[in-house]
Amino acid sequence: MPVIKFVKEKIEIEVPRGANLRREAIKAGVNVHQGVNGFGAGLNKVINCHGFGQCGTCRVLITKGMENTSPMGTIEKLRFRCPVPTPVTPGGLDPIPCLAYVGHEETMRLACQTKVFGDIEVETGPPIDLFGENFFS
Repeated sequence: MPVIKFVKEKIEIEVPRGANLRREAIKAGVNVHQGVNGFGAGLNKVINCHGFGQCGTCRVLITKGMENTSPMGTIEKLRFRCPVPTPVTPGGLDPIPCLAYVGHEETMRLACQTKVFGDIEVETGPPIDLFGENFFS
């Protein structure tokens, strides 16, 4: 059975092959809805899209084992590349997932859209770095 290691929380869990990353994290008591650089984590734990890939608050970095996850789907590609209206920001645009994606194009995923097929290491709530070397490139 695959093992998911949550780096920040120092938690390792065993999951069935093909398990949904968000569901398994919630079962283990890991909050994947971290907000912006940790701000809003409590609120986002309650106010989110509940796994439909629309809010982007469950973004995570797969630090090891990206090859052991499902391929990125259309919902994730759209969510990361263009700000779209979300249930969390009614009538407004949510640029946060797009900003967080810059510089992490190969490793960032939405936990709700990711299936686990082998051992992986996950960093929850990756920070947004507006002044990073890749931001303006």
